[in-house]
Amino acid sequence: MSDSMSDPMSNPGAVRESSHSVQRARTASSFARLYVGVERSLALAAFLLLWELLPRLGVVNAAYLSPPSQVALAIARLFENGDAWTHIGASAVRSISGLLLAVAGGIACGFLLGWFKRVERVVDPVFQLLRQVSAFALFPVFMLFLGIGESSKIAIVVWAAFWPVLLNTIAGVKQVERVLIDCARSMGASQRFIATKVVLPAALPQILTGVRLAGAYSITALVAAEMIGARSGLGFYTLNSQETFQIPDMYAGIVLLAIFGLLINQGLSILERQLLRWRVGLAQNG
Repeated sequence: MSDSMSDPMSNPGAVRESSHSVQRARTASSFARLYVGVERSLALAAFLLLWELLPRLGVVNAAYLSPPSQVALAIARLFENGDAWTHIGASAVRSISGLLLAVAGGIACGFLLGWFKRVERVVDPVFQLLRQVSAFALFPVFMLFLGIGESSKIAIVVWAAFWPVLLNTIAGVKQVERVLIDCARSMGASQRFIATKVVLPAALPQILTGVRLAGAYSITALVAAEMIGARSGLGFYTLNSQETFQIPDMYAGIVLLAIFGLLINQGLSILERQLLRWRVGLAQNG
Protein backbone atom coordinates (compact mmCIF):
# COMPACT_ATOMS: atom_id res chain seq x y z
CA MET A 1 0.00 0.00 0.00
CA SER A 2 2.67 2.49 0.99
CA ASP A 3 4.83 1.51 -2.00
CA SER A 4 2.03 2.23 -4.46
CA MET A 5 1.35 5.59 -2.85
CA SER A 6 5.02 6.60 -2.94
CA ASP A 7 5.36 5.66 -6.60
CA PRO A 8 4.31 8.65 -8.78
CA MET A 9 3.54 6.35 -11.72
CA SER A 10 0.88 4.55 -9.64
CA ASN A 11 -1.11 7.80 -9.35
CA PRO A 12 -1.49 9.34 -12.83
CA GLY A 13 -3.94 11.94 -11.55
CA ALA A 14 -1.39 13.34 -9.13
CA VAL A 15 1.23 13.45 -11.87
CA ARG A 16 -1.13 15.34 -14.19
CA GLU A 17 -2.08 17.76 -11.43
CA SER A 18 1.59 18.42 -10.64
CA SER A 19 2.31 18.99 -14.34
CA HIS A 20 -0.61 21.41 -14.61
CA SER A 21 0.59 23.30 -11.52
CA VAL A 22 4.06 23.70 -13.00
CA GLN A 23 2.57 24.87 -16.29
CA ARG A 24 0.34 27.40 -14.52
CA ALA A 25 3.30 28.71 -12.55
CA ARG A 26 5.34 29.14 -15.74
CA THR A 27 2.44 30.89 -17.49
CA ALA A 28 1.96 33.24 -14.54
CA SER A 29 5.68 34.01 -14.52
CA SER A 30 5.62 34.74 -18.26
CA PHE A 31 2.66 37.08 -17.87
CA ALA A 32 4.38 38.85 -14.97
CA ARG A 33 7.53 39.42 -17.04
CA LEU A 34 5.41 40.64 -19.96
CA TYR A 35 3.52 43.03 -17.69
CA VAL A 36 6.76 44.47 -16.30
CA GLY A 37 8.12 44.86 -19.83
CA VAL A 38 4.99 46.72 -20.96
CA GLU A 39 5.19 49.01 -17.93
CA ARG A 40 8.81 49.85 -18.65
CA SER A 41 8.10 50.48 -22.32
CA LEU A 42 5.22 52.81 -21.47
CA ALA A 43 7.39 54.72 -18.99
CA LEU A 44 10.13 55.14 -21.60
CA ALA A 45 7.60 56.23 -24.25
CA ALA A 46 6.08 58.78 -21.84
CA PHE A 47 9.54 60.17 -21.07
CA LEU A 48 10.41 60.52 -24.77
CA LEU A 49 7.02 62.11 -25.51
CA LEU A 50 7.48 64.65 -22.71
CA TRP A 51 11.00 65.38 -23.91
CA GLU A 52 9.71 65.92 -27.45
CA LEU A 53 6.84 68.20 -26.40
CA LEU A 54 8.71 70.49 -24.02
CA PRO A 55 10.86 72.17 -26.71
CA ARG A 56 8.19 71.85 -29.42
CA LEU A 57 5.60 73.72 -27.34
CA GLY A 58 8.10 76.34 -26.22
CA VAL A 59 8.03 75.33 -22.58
CA VAL A 60 11.82 74.96 -22.79
CA ASN A 61 13.99 76.83 -25.26
CA ALA A 62 14.76 74.47 -28.15
CA ALA A 63 18.26 75.99 -28.35
CA TYR A 64 19.01 74.42 -24.98
CA LEU A 65 16.96 71.20 -25.14
CA SER A 66 16.86 69.45 -28.49
CA PRO A 67 13.87 67.14 -29.02
CA PRO A 68 14.67 63.43 -29.29
CA SER A 69 13.72 63.42 -32.98
CA GLN A 70 16.62 65.80 -33.72
CA VAL A 71 18.90 63.84 -31.41
CA ALA A 72 18.05 60.63 -33.29
CA LEU A 73 18.95 62.35 -36.58
CA ALA A 74 22.28 63.47 -35.08
CA ILE A 75 23.02 59.91 -33.97
CA ALA A 76 22.12 58.61 -37.43
CA ARG A 77 24.53 61.11 -39.03
CA LEU A 78 27.26 59.98 -36.64
CA PHE A 79 26.88 56.37 -37.70
CA GLU A 80 26.50 57.32 -41.35
CA ASN A 81 29.83 59.14 -41.53
CA GLY A 82 31.57 56.55 -39.33
CA ASP A 83 32.51 58.94 -36.51
CA ALA A 84 30.32 57.06 -34.03
CA TRP A 85 32.49 53.94 -34.20
CA THR A 86 35.65 56.01 -33.72
CA HIS A 87 34.35 57.63 -30.53
CA ILE A 88 32.68 54.48 -29.20
CA GLY A 89 35.81 52.42 -29.87
CA ALA A 90 38.06 54.90 -28.07
CA SER A 91 35.75 55.03 -25.07
CA ALA A 92 35.38 51.25 -24.99
CA VAL A 93 39.13 50.67 -24.97
CA ARG A 94 39.69 53.14 -22.14
CA SER A 95 36.79 52.06 -19.95
CA ILE A 96 37.17 48.29 -20.38
CA SER A 97 40.96 48.38 -19.99
CA GLY A 98 40.66 50.46 -16.83
CA LEU A 99 37.87 48.29 -15.48
CA LEU A 100 39.80 45.04 -16.02
CA LEU A 101 42.90 46.45 -14.32
CA ALA A 102 40.80 47.75 -11.43
CA VAL A 103 39.04 44.39 -10.99
CA ALA A 104 42.32 42.46 -11.02
CA GLY A 105 44.00 44.82 -8.55
CA GLY A 106 40.92 45.21 -6.34
CA ILE A 107 40.35 41.46 -5.98
CA ALA A 108 44.04 40.75 -5.30
CA CYS A 109 44.39 43.51 -2.70
CA GLY A 110 40.97 42.73 -1.21
CA PHE A 111 41.87 39.09 -0.70
CA LEU A 112 45.14 40.08 0.91
CA LEU A 113 43.52 42.55 3.31
CA GLY A 114 40.50 40.38 4.03
CA TRP A 115 42.48 37.17 4.62
CA PHE A 116 45.43 38.54 6.61
CA LYS A 117 44.14 40.66 9.49
CA ARG A 118 47.58 41.94 10.40
CA VAL A 119 48.15 43.26 6.88
CA GLU A 120 44.78 45.00 7.05
CA ARG A 121 45.64 46.66 10.37
CA VAL A 122 48.87 48.03 8.93
CA VAL A 123 47.64 49.09 5.49
CA ASP A 124 44.05 50.14 6.28
CA PRO A 125 44.88 53.73 7.36
CA VAL A 126 46.66 54.34 4.05
CA PHE A 127 43.77 52.89 2.05
CA GLN A 128 41.23 54.88 4.03
CA LEU A 129 43.15 58.06 3.25
CA LEU A 130 43.61 57.33 -0.44
CA ARG A 131 40.00 56.33 -1.09
CA GLN A 132 38.86 59.79 -0.05
CA VAL A 133 40.81 61.35 -2.92
CA SER A 134 38.67 61.85 -6.00
CA ALA A 135 39.93 60.51 -9.30
CA PHE A 136 39.21 63.91 -10.83
CA ALA A 137 41.41 65.64 -8.25
CA LEU A 138 44.25 63.28 -9.18
CA PHE A 139 44.00 63.91 -12.90
CA PRO A 140 46.75 66.59 -12.88
CA VAL A 141 49.01 64.13 -11.04
CA PHE A 142 48.33 61.40 -13.59
CA MET A 143 49.06 63.85 -16.39
CA LEU A 144 52.38 64.84 -14.82
CA PHE A 145 53.54 61.24 -14.45
CA LEU A 146 51.87 59.62 -17.47
CA GLY A 147 51.42 62.48 -19.92
CA ILE A 148 48.24 63.46 -21.74
CA GLY A 149 47.96 60.24 -23.72
CA GLU A 150 45.91 57.11 -23.12
CA SER A 151 47.78 56.04 -19.98
CA SER A 152 46.55 58.95 -17.86
CA LYS A 153 42.94 58.46 -18.99
CA ILE A 154 43.02 54.75 -18.21
CA ALA A 155 44.65 55.51 -14.85
CA ILE A 156 41.67 57.70 -13.89
CA VAL A 157 39.27 54.89 -14.72
CA VAL A 158 41.38 52.42 -12.73
CA TRP A 159 41.43 54.68 -9.69
CA ALA A 160 37.66 55.26 -9.73
CA ALA A 161 36.77 51.60 -10.32
CA PHE A 162 39.35 50.10 -7.96
CA TRP A 163 37.75 51.08 -4.65
CA PRO A 164 34.32 49.42 -4.91
CA VAL A 165 35.99 46.17 -5.99
CA LEU A 166 38.50 46.38 -3.13
CA LEU A 167 35.96 47.17 -0.42
CA ASN A 168 33.45 44.56 -1.54
CA THR A 169 36.16 41.91 -1.82
CA ILE A 170 37.36 42.63 1.72
CA ALA A 171 33.78 42.47 3.01
CA GLY A 172 33.09 39.25 1.09
CA VAL A 173 36.20 37.51 2.39
CA LYS A 174 35.47 38.55 5.98
CA GLN A 175 31.87 37.35 5.79
CA VAL A 176 32.77 33.80 4.77
CA GLU A 177 31.43 31.47 7.46
CA ARG A 178 34.24 30.30 9.70
CA VAL A 179 32.83 26.79 9.87
CA LEU A 180 33.50 26.30 6.15
CA ILE A 181 37.17 27.19 6.58
CA ASP A 182 37.54 25.06 9.71
CA CYS A 183 35.95 22.05 7.98
CA ALA A 184 38.34 22.37 5.04
CA ARG A 185 41.33 22.64 7.38
CA SER A 186 40.20 19.65 9.41
CA MET A 187 40.31 17.60 6.21
CA GLY A 188 43.87 18.68 5.51
CA ALA A 189 43.17 21.31 2.85
CA SER A 190 46.02 23.64 1.99
CA GLN A 191 45.82 27.42 2.26
CA ARG A 192 45.70 27.67 -1.52
CA PHE A 193 42.83 25.19 -1.73
CA ILE A 194 40.88 27.03 0.97
CA ALA A 195 41.42 30.39 -0.74
CA THR A 196 40.42 29.24 -4.23
CA LYS A 197 37.81 26.55 -3.48
CA VAL A 198 36.19 27.79 -0.28
CA VAL A 199 36.70 31.51 0.26
CA LEU A 200 36.50 32.68 -3.36
CA PRO A 201 33.16 30.99 -4.19
CA ALA A 202 31.66 32.14 -0.89
CA ALA A 203 32.84 35.72 -1.39
CA LEU A 204 32.03 35.84 -5.11
CA PRO A 205 28.54 37.37 -4.81
CA GLN A 206 29.90 40.29 -2.83
CA ILE A 207 32.85 40.66 -5.21
CA LEU A 208 30.58 40.77 -8.25
CA THR A 209 28.50 43.48 -6.60
CA GLY A 210 31.67 45.54 -6.37
CA VAL A 211 32.47 44.80 -10.01
CA ARG A 212 29.08 46.09 -11.13
CA LEU A 213 29.57 49.26 -9.09
CA ALA A 214 33.01 49.61 -10.63
CA GLY A 215 31.45 49.39 -14.10
CA ALA A 216 29.27 52.41 -13.32
CA TYR A 217 32.18 54.34 -11.81
CA SER A 218 34.35 53.59 -14.83
CA ILE A 219 31.87 55.33 -17.15
CA THR A 220 31.69 58.39 -14.88
CA ALA A 221 35.47 58.68 -14.69
CA LEU A 222 35.80 58.04 -18.42
CA VAL A 223 33.64 61.05 -19.32
CA ALA A 224 35.74 63.35 -17.14
CA ALA A 225 39.00 61.94 -18.52
CA GLU A 226 37.90 62.39 -22.14
CA MET A 227 36.86 65.96 -21.57
CA ILE A 228 40.48 66.93 -20.90
CA GLY A 229 43.24 66.38 -23.41
CA ALA A 230 41.37 63.93 -25.66
CA ARG A 231 40.75 63.96 -29.41
CA SER A 232 38.27 61.09 -29.52
CA GLY A 233 35.74 59.36 -27.33
CA LEU A 234 32.13 60.00 -26.40
CA GLY A 235 33.09 62.38 -23.58
CA PHE A 236 35.26 64.43 -25.94
CA TYR A 237 32.51 64.47 -28.58
CA THR A 238 29.92 65.67 -26.06
CA LEU A 239 32.09 68.51 -24.75
CA ASN A 240 33.27 69.53 -28.21
CA SER A 241 29.66 69.69 -29.46
CA GLN A 242 28.72 71.89 -26.51
CA GLU A 243 31.64 74.24 -27.14
CA THR A 244 30.68 74.61 -30.82
CA PHE A 245 27.00 74.95 -29.83
CA GLN A 246 25.93 71.87 -31.76
CA ILE A 247 23.27 71.07 -29.20
CA PRO A 248 21.61 68.08 -30.93
CA ASP A 249 25.07 66.52 -31.33
CA MET A 250 25.78 67.18 -27.65
CA TYR A 251 22.64 65.30 -26.63
CA ALA A 252 23.52 62.58 -29.12
CA GLY A 253 26.82 62.08 -27.26
CA ILE A 254 25.00 61.99 -23.93
CA VAL A 255 22.50 59.40 -25.20
CA LEU A 256 25.29 57.25 -26.63
CA LEU A 257 27.12 57.44 -23.31
CA ALA A 258 23.97 56.31 -21.50
CA ILE A 259 23.49 53.40 -23.91
CA PHE A 260 27.16 52.45 -23.59
CA GLY A 261 26.86 52.45 -19.80
CA LEU A 262 23.73 50.30 -19.99
CA LEU A 263 25.55 47.80 -22.20
CA ILE A 264 28.44 47.60 -19.74
CA ASN A 265 26.02 47.04 -16.87
CA GLN A 266 24.05 44.44 -18.81
CA GLY A 267 27.23 42.59 -19.73
CA LEU A 268 28.30 42.51 -16.09
CA SER A 269 24.83 41.30 -15.08
CA ILE A 270 25.06 38.40 -17.54
CA LEU A 271 28.53 37.56 -16.23
CA GLU A 272 27.22 37.62 -12.67
CA ARG A 273 24.36 35.25 -13.51
CA GLN A 274 26.72 32.85 -15.27
CA LEU A 275 29.21 32.79 -12.40
CA LEU A 276 26.50 32.39 -9.75
CA ARG A 277 24.45 29.67 -11.42
CA TRP A 278 25.42 27.36 -8.57
CA ARG A 279 23.40 29.53 -6.17
CA VAL A 280 20.25 28.89 -8.20
CA GLY A 281 20.90 25.16 -7.97
CA LEU A 282 21.36 25.37 -4.21
CA ALA A 283 18.15 27.37 -3.82
CA GLN A 284 16.19 24.83 -5.85
CA ASN A 285 17.64 21.90 -3.91
CA GLY A 286 16.95 23.65 -0.65
